[in-house]
Amino acid sequence: MRDFGAGLRFLFNGQRWVARHGRWWGFGMIPALIALVGYVAALVVLVVYAGDLAEWATPFADGWSELWRDVVRTVVAVVAVGAGGLLAMLTFTMATLLIGEPFYESLSAKVEETEGGGPPELDLPLWRELWVAARDSLAVLLRAVAFGIVLFLCGFIPVVGQTVVPVLAVCVSGFYLTVELTGTPLQKRGLSQKERLRLLRSRLSMTLGFGTGLTLLFLVPGVTVLAMPGAVAGATLLAREVSPYEVEGADEDGDGGEGDSGRPNPYQQDPYQSNPYQQDPNPYQGGNPYQGGNPYAVDPQIG
Repeated sequence: MRDFGAGLRFLFNGQRWVARHGRWWGFGMIPALIALVGYVAALVVLVVYAGDLAEWATPFADGWSELWRDVVRTVVAVVAVGAGGLLAMLTFTMATLLIGEPFYESLSAKVEETEGGGPPELDLPLWRELWVAARDSLAVLLRAVAFGIVLFLCGFIPVVGQTVVPVLAVCVSGFYLTVELTGTPLQKRGLSQKERLRLLRSRLSMTLGFGTGLTLLFLVPGVTVLAMPGAVAGATLLAREVSPYEVEGADEDGDGGEGDSGRPNPYQQDPYQSNPYQQDPNPYQGGNPYQGGNPYAVDPQIG
């Protein structure tokens, strides 16, 4: 539970970070707004043409009585709209991250910078980054859909389907949502998708704390767009926790060399290593004034 609470704190710390950096909050909402407009337009088209779609999908009902034909096609239309809404919920985050890859990469890098520094940007062309992100997102989506099908079938089990299955569905959605959001900062640390999945499983409680809280938050209409920048910031903070990055040039030992302030250590040189008296010449090492010629060595001539 301690790690679960830590995951929730990362979620709220991310929202608090973007609240303190309002410009980045607005910057991070742009991809979510673009995705929202596209999804709303697609769902409106689906609702408008749901009847035609149901008629096209049920040609076998043309010869039925009008009552049963209308019932079957109404059910098919409702299922189609419901499936479209479910698909929109499952793929909205993925689509937002793909649209906002440059935006969220810059946002994540800014969070790393303000929190002490992080790994350098990947030296990849934009199309390559988009391809890798799309490939990884598709793999995550397929895993989530596979779990969703199993949980959907388990939903028909009495009691369990109405109690345990919804909780498991939120946990699964939260886990893979966290996988998606931490993709950029963990990929910059040189981790492949399998390594990222393994790493997040090793800190499962923290991952679920972040992901389930975000999943429940995203269920509130309109909150997804507002909370997405903070979700990216919080996921970056979570990535820094599960995979710390040592900034090059940082003092690892905490002693020796120059300190964090960059000032030289005045005690690195021993003031007693050099003898101050070695520089001064010995006045007695010079010639002895009494070693000169003795004036009395030669007898004076007697005139």
